[in-house]
This record gives sequence, structure tokens and C-alpha cells, in this order.
Amino acid sequence: MNTNKTHHREKIALLFFLLFLAMTGLMGRLIFLMVFRSEHYSAMAEDLHERERTIKAARGNIIDANGTVIATNRTVCTISVIHNQIKKPDEVVAVLSKELGVDEAEVRKKVEKYSSREIIKTNVDKALGDQIRTYHLEGVKVDEDYKRYYPYDTLASKVLGFTGGDNQGIIGLEVKYEEYLKGNNGKILTMSDAAGIEIENAAEDRIEPVPGQDLQISLDVNIQKYCEQAAYQVMEKKGAKKVSIIVMNPQNGEIMAMVNAPEFNLNDPFTLSTGTQVPASSKEKQDMLNQMWRNPSINDTYEPGSTFKIITAAAGLEAGVVKLDDHFSCPGFRVVEDRKIRCHKVGGHGSESFLQGMMNSCNPVLIDVGQRLGVNNYYKYFEQFGLNGKTGIDVPGEASTIMHKKENMGLVELATVSFGQSFQITPTQLITTSASIVNGGNRITPHFGIKVSAADGESVHTFDYPVREGIVSSQTSETMRYILEQVVSEGGGKKAKLEGYRIGGKTATSEKLPRSLKKYISSFVGFAPADNPQVIALITIDEPQGIYYGGTIAAPVIADIFKNILPYLGIDPTEEKTVSTIRISG
Repeated sequence: MNTNKTHHREKIALLFFLLFLAMTGLMGRLIFLMVFRSEHYSAMAEDLHERERTIKAARGNIIDANGTVIATNRTVCTISVIHNQIKKPDEVVAVLSKELGVDEAEVRKKVEKYSSREIIKTNVDKALGDQIRTYHLEGVKVDEDYKRYYPYDTLASKVLGFTGGDNQGIIGLEVKYEEYLKGNNGKILTMSDAAGIEIENAAEDRIEPVPGQDLQISLDVNIQKYCEQAAYQVMEKKGAKKVSIIVMNPQNGEIMAMVNAPEFNLNDPFTLSTGTQVPASSKEKQDMLNQMWRNPSINDTYEPGSTFKIITAAAGLEAGVVKLDDHFSCPGFRVVEDRKIRCHKVGGHGSESFLQGMMNSCNPVLIDVGQRLGVNNYYKYFEQFGLNGKTGIDVPGEASTIMHKKENMGLVELATVSFGQSFQITPTQLITTSASIVNGGNRITPHFGIKVSAADGESVHTFDYPVREGIVSSQTSETMRYILEQVVSEGGGKKAKLEGYRIGGKTATSEKLPRSLKKYISSFVGFAPADNPQVIALITIDEPQGIYYGGTIAAPVIADIFKNILPYLGIDPTEEKTVSTIRISG
């Protein structure tokens, strides 16, 4: 009996001991938390009662070569609700639905949702945001932020690009220079009680946003406008599918204009062009939008046709396999292995010099030059001129040249490449290579970005671009300028002549694939002044109706553009020189 009592007392004692240990541990833990971790848990408690709202940073402006703002910001509002602060939910639902044009059920769903914050609508016009403020609705927040705005709507749309709902760049220069333009968002921190009600007169922490930097580009609004007008005129007149025009400084690669008609409205980039059939699915619509946003000057390749004869001629001269007075015979075709390759002049040009062959844009002459070079040599110059890759232009999505592999290139392929067929390049690649051949032989990098500046105008960073010297000798460059001036003054590019100015250039009419469709791209590349090029321009007209020859419909457009922009750029007319008397050896 006593033994049982003893065991019972021992159990009770053990239980009290264990309880004592547990209480001691809890007290120790509590003391530790109160003394050593008090700051940490105080911060956590405060965090539970803090509400954070973002203050969007103003995105940097994009400014043209003259200081004209072509991309900027407009103040807009974000309307949101905080569930725990709403005292009259029915009134909030009614007002927001009416003023914002949002379905009442959708507004109610967000008003009744127990969350820290629900956004009802973004990018609300500031005047409307101010109107909503006048209702003094508890639990409704009207925060100001920014929406990208393009003062010229469609101007250079496929170059500039646009931003999304989060104000981040999506395409074009807006995404390329995102790190400079975006800035850093700020924050508003407010305190609320345990029920989520904002505490009146509580200190408000505010972290100010840092605005983005301004980007200055080489594009000139005035030149761009004139080129756009010219593109739309020829597009309408010839019923063309699209027209692209590039105007560049051939000495340094600065692009003054890049038109890709039809352009789209940068302030409404997600609306398809008028006349477009309504797509059946969201995927189809996105595909159509992607096509609308494409920049064919950079993103698309094409067979250049006879403008590429500039490259073959330069390679032949540089390699010493041809001279200006070398004589050729054109019966209207050339037989290469088992292929009969025709000249555009069915009856042939007869006996002609190399210079005359270039002026006549004679395929057999350029085929012969290519054969003299041979596959290895041709490939060597193709790479030396920088044609085997990309130009490095500062707009995303540049396409690479599509060329035969060297091991798959026979004499027939060499013949067709020599006059600009059976391979593809971008318009940007063609004008860049042409510029590099006539500017003295320096491979330039085409670009728009010049510098970024802080909001106060202080320059932060100036961009520089690679230049590769000596892709051809100065002698070859001079000879090419002479040849191409002759093409305009007396050859197939006569419609590009401009009184008082020395113009050089080359026409092209290339047949699109498949050949059976009989669809063409007409083009002309021209530069001025011919003896010291300061401007080079390229136009491509996709699927013109009726007369489609580049010399007839493309060359006059560049002449008209030069007539307007050369005086604007301070390039004055000079006395006509009798270029036919100029002698260039080699």
C-alpha cells in the first residue's frame, strides 16, 4: 500500500518537474524574444500594417537630331480600391462603374475582394482621375503615373517602337535602350490599423522616383516626314504592297530617316490597320500585330538584284581582275555550265566596256567578273565587305544574310550571285555595304543612338560604334564613285539626275520567289555628292503594279528626296562637271 503511494508521489513530482522545465523554457524563450528580438518582431508587426503603392518613374524622352521630342509621357491615373477602407461599397461600385466605363459586376467583385489593393483601371486620363477625386470616396485611391505618348503618331513607328501597360519597351528603340529610358519607380508607404483602415495623420514614407534618361537619336523629323510622304505617294500611285526608304550619312552610319510604309499608330499599337479582316482567334490577331510591327528594312531579307552589282564590281576592281576599259560581249545571255542566263536586254548589248556594262546593268558582264574572281575569291570579298553577318544596327531583330554555303556554291550559283540573285540580304545591309564602298572603304555601323542625357540636360553617355577601315582601297572607292556617277548621268539611273548636283547610284528590279508569280521589288540606291558622299539613300518598292522597273519608278523618288533634303542639310549645288572626261586608271 505504502509502495503504491510512494510511486504515486514520485509521478506527481516528476510531472511538476517537467512542467517546471517547460515553464522555465517558455519564460526563457519569451525573455529572449522580448529582449534580443524585439526590434525584428516590431518591424514585422509594422510591416503588417504598412501599405505600399508604386509611383511610376517618368520614362526618358526620345529626341531627334534637332532636339525635337518624338517620344514623351502624359500624366495618367491608376484607380484602385482597398477593401477594408471602403464604408459605402454600393456608392463606390456605382461611381467607378459609371465614370470608368467598367462593368458593374467586375467593379463589385474587386470592391468586395478582401485584399490589400485591387486595381480597377490603369492609364485613366488625368482629368477623369481628378473628377473621381471630387467624390471623396473612402477606400478609393487615385494615383498618378505616366503613359508613353508619341506626338507624331505614326512617325518612324517601326523604328521607335512602343511601351506596354507597365511602361516597358516592347519593340524598336524603346526596348533597345530600355536600361537608359526606364528610370526607377518610387514608393508611397502608409500605415493602417489591424483592420486594414488607413491611420489618419500617420507619417507617410515616400521614396521619390528617379526619371529615365533622355535618348537623342540621329533621325531627323523633317527628313523622316518628307520620306514618309514620298513613300506613301509612290505606294498609292503604284499600288505597292509596301515601301521602305532609308537615308544615312555614309561617312559615319548615322541614320537620318527610316520609313517602312505602311506605318502604324504608336499611340494605339494594338489596333490593327484599317481594312484588315477581323481575326478569328487571339493567336491570329497577335500574328497580324507582329506583322504590322515588323520593320522590313531590318527584319526582312530580299534578293537585291542589280544594286548588288556594286559589290561584285568593287570586288573585281579590288582583286584586279577587271579594269574600266576591259571589253566584253553581250549577246543577250551567258551560258554557264548547263544554264542559259539571260540579260534584261533580250537582244543583248553587243560589245561594251566594263564601265558601259555597269551603266547598262548588263548581267553577262557581271557574270564574267564573278567567274574571273572564282568562288574562293568571291567569298573572300563577301566576308571582307561585311556581308556574311549582321550590320550591328541598334534596333532589335536584325536578320542575317542568307547565302549559299561555300562548299555548295558552283559556277551557276556564283553567276547568279554576281548580279544579285539566289541569295538574300536586308535593305540595311545593302545600303551599309554600298556606303562603305563609296565612302573611301571604311565599313561603318548603321545606328540611331547618339547619346543619353539626364533630365537636366547633362550628357551622361555618348555611344560609339565600330568602324573597320580598308575593306576596299581608296582607289577602288574612287573608281566606284565614278562608275556610279556615270550610271546616273548617262546610264540606267538617268531618272535620278538632279540639276546642279553630282549624283551616283544604281537601279535594280528583282523578281520575287516563286518566279512564277511574276512579282517584283523595284529599288534604287543613290548618294550625293558623288565625289564626296554625305548622304546615301535606298528605296525598295514591294510588288508595284504596272511598270515596275527600278530605273523608272524608284530612281525618281530618290531624286525628289535629294532635291529637298540636300539644301536642308547645307549641301549646296555645284557647277556641273563633264564627268565623261574624268580619267581613272585601273
